[in-house]
Amino acid sequence: MRIPSWHQISTDARATKAVMNLWPPYRFAGIRVEKMTSDFRHVRVRLGFSPLTRNYVGTQFGGSLFSMTDAFWMIMVLRGLGDEYLVWDKRGEIEFVKPGKGVVRAEFHVTDALLDELREATSGGQKALHWVETAIRDERGETVAIVRKQLYVRRKRRAAQPAAQPAAPPARR
Repeated sequence: MRIPSWHQISTDARATKAVMNLWPPYRFAGIRVEKMTSDFRHVRVRLGFSPLTRNYVGTQFGGSLFSMTDAFWMIMVLRGLGDEYLVWDKRGEIEFVKPGKGVVRAEFHVTDALLDELREATSGGQKALHWVETAIRDERGETVAIVRKQLYVRRKRRAAQPAAQPAAPPARR
């Protein structure tokens, strides 16, 4: 039996959500995808609060806060643009606003305007670097952290044309 690749799985939102919820880096960190729309335009992720997710001072571990946002923007934008595009996380940063003392959630929304902007920026084959932002909120709706990701977006280059056959070597005399 052949195991499907991430790319094959990620064309179906239900399968992507299920696999991500079983994926060890998320599962063992208490990260759970609660919602993923069939068009990949909206995702909601939850980070539970337990002894395994707490840091030295008893609040949410910063690494888990950052991890709960990993890959979603890339996957969502890639699915929105289509297979003729490359999308990568280029950079990431987190601003800790206040201690997370319980369950937190992050929501991601990809709009038509964002996709149109990226298509326009890459229409000539050039790359686009675009920053996106996600607020991580506690159960009262207060912001615990803000994660920013810079996406690298580019249309895939067309398959290379077959190389011309080299000329025959000159005849020896």
